Amino acid sequence: MTPRSPRARKPRHGTVLPEKPASSAATSPAALPRRRPAAVKKAEPELLTEIVQFFLYDVGRAIDLKKVAAFIPAHDDFEIVKRRDTPASLSLPRPLILALGESDCVESGDFECFSAYAKIFEEGAISLIIRVKIRAPFAGLSAARSRSILNAGRHMSLDTYADESFRKLQAAIRPAVEDPVPEGTSDREEYVAYCLLECPGDPAEFIAENREAAAALLIGEETDASLHPDQVQETLDRTFSYRKDELAIFDLDRCLIIDPLAGYEDLLLIAEHANYQLLELRVLDKLLDGWLDEAEDEVRRVNTGSRRKHRLRGRSAWNKLARIQSLRFDALFILENLENSSKIIGDYYLGQVYDRLCRVFNTDGWKWSVERRLEILQNVYDMVKTDSNEKVLISLEVWFIAVVIAVAVIQTYITILITH
Repeated sequence: MTPRSPRARKPRHGTVLPEKPASSAATSPAALPRRRPAAVKKAEPELLTEIVQFFLYDVGRAIDLKKVAAFIPAHDDFEIVKRRDTPASLSLPRPLILALGESDCVESGDFECFSAYAKIFEEGAISLIIRVKIRAPFAGLSAARSRSILNAGRHMSLDTYADESFRKLQAAIRPAVEDPVPEGTSDREEYVAYCLLECPGDPAEFIAENREAAAALLIGEETDASLHPDQVQETLDRTFSYRKDELAIFDLDRCLIIDPLAGYEDLLLIAEHANYQLLELRVLDKLLDGWLDEAEDEVRRVNTGSRRKHRLRGRSAWNKLARIQSLRFDALFILENLENSSKIIGDYYLGQVYDRLCRVFNTDGWKWSVERRLEILQNVYDMVKTDSNEKVLISLEVWFIAVVIAVAVIQTYITILITH
């Protein structure tokens, strides 16, 4: 657009206007100086984005799904939508699904739409999934989660809604939970997926043009955080694409998915499963750590005090260590179930995504920690058992020697009586 000629300004008070130039050419619009139009900052386009937030809680050692289905309206999970290169042998835990929000009249509030549901796993975990859609600039997605929904006339954040829904569900299924954790002490994992349903141009080029904003979104920093280029490069170093028009980047607490066709359900499922596995390993590691402290206390009690107290404490310690040993077998079975449910091995797309998440979560490190604690518990149990067996053998030997001596004395006494 051709800029307009500057308008004639009114003279200030006390100033004298210059005389009109004699030459008509000097007064032509072309001869007058033109003002440069002020630079207008181009508004960043708003993109339709679905935010999927996972809240995973540990509620106990195990959950009886048949009992749960008897008193709440939950149904079996459906088969996952797999990528074309995903083997048919892939199997994941099959939880119960419970829809949330309908009876509470939840409205989308500041979002375009809202939905929530829960997954109840047999291994003693609950996953709450909240999905909302918004239109916002890419640089403003990090602040979008602070928006609120309307639940029974109350404005609340997504985190608050998830916590309240979990407490209600935990109380409802408590009769079906084996060794439930006390209320308010459940361990939790949280993961957020930003799924762009609109992308101006090629996804790879879009990320290249918005590298700092993308890295800040994945790390959880503000857009103007001025991240170091090395941090940006490390965050965006590994991307995944199955089609030309899609792209996915996974980090510790968040992931970014660009897919106008919304074909990312399998990616979300893999991300949820990796977080579920991390939660179970972390809880198991914490549980084993407590058992080790208990075993250490019992061993210390055995090695202190009088002989009578030592004998009584030895029985108590042996009983407790025997109970811990039975719990150790439960821990081994839990670890084995986790291994079986996560056999996503292979050079196919979902396998690559899962390997990336396992590296980010340091799953192998958690497994090593759990296995090490299990081995230490076994060694403590074996040492106490060996020590107990040795004490029993020594007692038997002492009794045997005492009996032999007693028999010899009695025989000698009888011989003396006979001879006399």
